Amino acid sequence: MAMMHQFKIRKGKVTYMSRFLQSNVYRKNSEQNRIVISEFGTLAVPDPCKNFFQRFLSRFETMGRAAEATDNASVSFVKYKGDYFVSTETNFMHKVDSDNLETLEKVDWSKFVAVNGATAHPHYDPDGTAYNMGNSYGRKGALYNIIRVPPEKTDTNDTLQGAKILCSIVPANKSHPSYYHSFAMSENYVVFIEQPIKLDLLKIATCKLRGEALSKGIYWDPKQETVFHLINKHTGEVIPVKYHTRALSTFHQINAFEEEGFLMVDMCCSDSGQAINNYIIQNLRKSGEALDQVYNTSDRVFPRRFVLPLNVTNETPTGQNLNTRPSSKASCVKVSADKVFCQFEDLHGNDLYDYGGLEFPQINYGRVNARPYRYFYGCGFRHLVGDSLLKMDLKDKTLKVWHQKGFYPSEPMFVPSPDAAEEDDGVILSVVLTPSQDKGTFLLVLDAKTFEELGRADVPVNMPYGFHGAFTASEY
Repeated sequence: MAMMHQFKIRKGKVTYMSRFLQSNVYRKNSEQNRIVISEFGTLAVPDPCKNFFQRFLSRFETMGRAAEATDNASVSFVKYKGDYFVSTETNFMHKVDSDNLETLEKVDWSKFVAVNGATAHPHYDPDGTAYNMGNSYGRKGALYNIIRVPPEKTDTNDTLQGAKILCSIVPANKSHPSYYHSFAMSENYVVFIEQPIKLDLLKIATCKLRGEALSKGIYWDPKQETVFHLINKHTGEVIPVKYHTRALSTFHQINAFEEEGFLMVDMCCSDSGQAINNYIIQNLRKSGEALDQVYNTSDRVFPRRFVLPLNVTNETPTGQNLNTRPSSKASCVKVSADKVFCQFEDLHGNDLYDYGGLEFPQINYGRVNARPYRYFYGCGFRHLVGDSLLKMDLKDKTLKVWHQKGFYPSEPMFVPSPDAAEEDDGVILSVVLTPSQDKGTFLLVLDAKTFEELGRADVPVNMPYGFHGAFTASEY
C-alpha cells in the first residue's frame, strides 16, 4: 500500500512523518486484512471463507465489465496547478496536503480527458504548464495520447479542468502497444519512446479470469526496433520522420534539448526489457546465491545520448552520418524518406561499470531542463536496489561517488542553493536504508558540487525502499 513520507527541514532541525494514502484500495484491504484488489504484480488473494467452487466462479465476475483499476498511487508526488498529487500509472490520482500528508481528494483523469491512465512523471514548462502521456483503449485498439494541463486554476475546486489531449499517436500494433513509464521533453517537442516492452491487451483484460497478475500480460520483444516519436508542443503536430534504434528499454529520461538543428535525448536504458519481471516479491525474498542469480540475470542500465536531426527533408542525403557535431560520437543515418536510424553515444566512462550502471537520474530541473546542461545524478545499482549515489560530469564523463557498505540510498534529489550561481550549486538529499540495523534509516545531505557529506538526520523507525519524491521550498 502506498505510504507517503515527509522530511521537514527548518532552522537546522529535521522532523519526519509518514502516512498511508487513504485510497479505496487501502480501505478495502484493511477491512479484509488481505489484498482484495489486484496490483501491477500482485494478484488479489482469494477469499479464504469461500469454497473452491465459489472462488472459481468469482474469477468470472469481471466478464462483461472492465476490471477495477487500483487507486493505490505509490509511484511519485506530482504537481498540477500548484497542488500536489500522488500518482501511479492508472487513471486515479489523489490530491494530498503537502504540509501534513492528509489525503484530500481522489481525481480520475478520465473525467477530464479520454485516457485510461497517465504516467507519474509529468514535465513542466517554466510557466507551470504540465505535459503528460496516457493511453486510451477502444474497440479499434490503443492510442498513445499527449496531455497538456494549463498552469492556472479557474476556481478553488479546479483540479484538472482545462486539460486537453494535444495529439494522439497510433501504436505500431494496436492490440500490443508499448509500455512506457515516462517520456522526454525539450523546449519545442515532446519525445515519446515506443519501446519493445509490449502490452498484450487480451491477456491483461483476462488476467483475473486466468488467475494471473497484470504483469503477466507484459513481454519483451527483442525483434522490434525502438522508435522515437516527436510532437510539436505548440501545434500538436506529430513529426512524420521517425527515429529508430535497436531494441532497448527505458524507464527514465535524463534530459532533452535542442541545439544547432539537432535534438539531444539523454536517457537511462538497457539492451533488454526483463527488469520489469525481476522486481516481484518472490525474487526480493530470496537471499544468498538465489538472490545473486536474480541480480546477475537483471539488466544493467546506463546513460546514453541519442542525436536526432530535426531538419530532415527529401533533399537530405541517405546512407551517411548526419551528426555534424564534433563533440558527439552518436550517429544518425537517413535510410528512407521518413526513417532515420540512430546509434547512441555513452554518457559515461568505464568506471561506471564498477557501480553496476545508473538509474533514477536527476538534474537541476528548474535551471537546465530542456536546455544544454553539464551534470546529472543517480543511483548506482550493484544490487537489485541502489547502493551508491553518483554524480556525472558530462564535460569529461567523470564520476563522483558516495558509497558506504551496507547502506542503500534512494533516488537523489537536487535542491539548488537560494542564490546559486552555478548549475551544481546546491545539495543532494537521499533517504538511506540500513537493513542490517534496526531503525537505522537516515536522511543524507551531500554537497552537490563536491559530493562530500554535510550531515545526516537519523530516523528512529524502519522505512521501506521507495521510488520517487519531490522537494518543495516554503522557506530557507
